[in-house]
Amino acid sequence: MAKAILKFLSRRKRRSRKSIRRIPKGVIHVQAGFNNTIVTVTDVWGRVVSSSSAGNCGFRGPRKGTPFAAQTAAVNAIRPVVDQGMKRADVMIKGAGLGRDAALRAIRNSGIRLTFVRDVTPLPHNGCRPPKKRRV
Repeated sequence: MAKAILKFLSRRKRRSRKSIRRIPKGVIHVQAGFNNTIVTVTDVWGRVVSSSSAGNCGFRGPRKGTPFAAQTAAVNAIRPVVDQGMKRADVMIKGAGLGRDAALRAIRNSGIRLTFVRDVTPLPHNGCRPPKKRRV
């Protein structure tokens, strides 16, 4: 019987896990693929504060890769962070999709001052060895 009471008490005292912290500076990561755009906002230590994607915003199918979907995803990711007090941010853009410029434009218009914008798209330095020819 005592165990049941302890479980009940511990359940009652639990608080919400997400604590709202003041974040003056952060990093905005934009992954712009051909089929989707993902925007993630982290603090300077790399802990994710907010995240959004075109699919998360209600776009489905080919419309996920459009610039408007990327713009909507960027606005949805940045809005809660601005409320937490973010003033400055670094931007890391990865990928070659259509949403690169639209997401960057939405970030600029959000009121956050950008310290730098860096392209971190991975480039192969002559990459992997190609498969052998099928017929000779």
